[in-house]
Amino acid sequence: MTRLLHAFRRGRWTPSLDTAPLPGRAGDRLALVPEIVAAADRRRWDGLAPGLPPAPDRRRELLLDALDLFEHGTLDVGGLGPQSGAEFRDALWESAGIPGPLAERWCGMLRTTLEARPEPSPDRALALVSLPGNTFTCLETVLEQVERSAAVWVRPSRREPLSAARLVAALLAAGWPPERVSLYPTAQPVLRGLIRLTDRHVVYGGSALAAAVRTPAGLTLHGPGRACALVPAGMATAAAADWLLPLIAADSGRFCSNVRTVLTAGPAEPLARALAAALDTIDPRTTDSTWPLTAFREPGAAERATRSVAERMRPGDRLLTRRPPVVVTGGDTYATPHLVLTGDQPPGAPEHPLLGHEVPFPFAAVARATAPAAEALAARSLFVFRPWSAAAVRRDPR
Repeated sequence: MTRLLHAFRRGRWTPSLDTAPLPGRAGDRLALVPEIVAAADRRRWDGLAPGLPPAPDRRRELLLDALDLFEHGTLDVGGLGPQSGAEFRDALWESAGIPGPLAERWCGMLRTTLEARPEPSPDRALALVSLPGNTFTCLETVLEQVERSAAVWVRPSRREPLSAARLVAALLAAGWPPERVSLYPTAQPVLRGLIRLTDRHVVYGGSALAAAVRTPAGLTLHGPGRACALVPAGMATAAAADWLLPLIAADSGRFCSNVRTVLTAGPAEPLARALAAALDTIDPRTTDSTWPLTAFREPGAAERATRSVAERMRPGDRLLTRRPPVVVTGGDTYATPHLVLTGDQPPGAPEHPLLGHEVPFPFAAVARATAPAAEALAARSLFVFRPWSAAAVRRDPR
């Protein structure tokens, strides 16, 4: 039976004649909200907001209740009907290729992040959060804006809208006022319209989106992270590989904080070979793997992602991981972890196109670099890792 995942607007789940296919089950669709409808909803909000009862005072407790429901509860997710926590995980695997161990870990990360964040002072803004499709941990921003804002519009990724819809359902079940949260699935061009219609905006996306979206007042853009790790001269090869492996492979390489660039002051080849051997042990067929991989559900997506690495390699570069770039097991398609050792770069040459290149699977390029060159690249990175220290989160240079 074909199902339609509804939008949530004007305090209720709402179907639409404008739809897009959902990944996963054949025939399932996602209701899309046209910009003209969103504009009418903004005018309605402006007239409605002054007369609404105040938002709940104890927002943090309500959000923690909502996370319990998100993780374990049976919720009415509009158009999909009642959905248990186990059914949610099954749906994530079927539609987005997110395995159960990752879903469990990411649910825990949502709670940990919320509990650690100071409670903000509420304001009267209508906030927009536009989510990525690579991980549902970015729902932490929805929780942050719910706690802070008068109302929140959530724009889910069309590649993975299920987690956003479930969080909205969890907020409603926990007692959040229906008029103060909305789910607006849209086509990509409508995003700019949603930014114009809202007061504060948090937008996730890759380099193409970062280039396309202008930066009006109130916009926070989470673009490419260009996470890098700096290995000092004299660090033992085995110790460096052990340190780097989780930075590259954790969370299936789906986070902007996953390391894609390793710069070493010492010999690069021994480190690269040790790291490649460790990455080659990550097997998608092993369900109890320490580093579970996500499956690719969109036809050709895994091939495009791995090809983007091969196309950026220069003469002298070597792919040291030995497994095929893409493997299919049990009908599921995976991109295997990749490790590239870059060749020597002539002085004054343009930056290597693999340095900072982000793909939705574990990947890193290893290069030897002088201290000034390493620090110059680190200055353009949002996350910089050094041995025995936490990540240094830098101000986003874009």
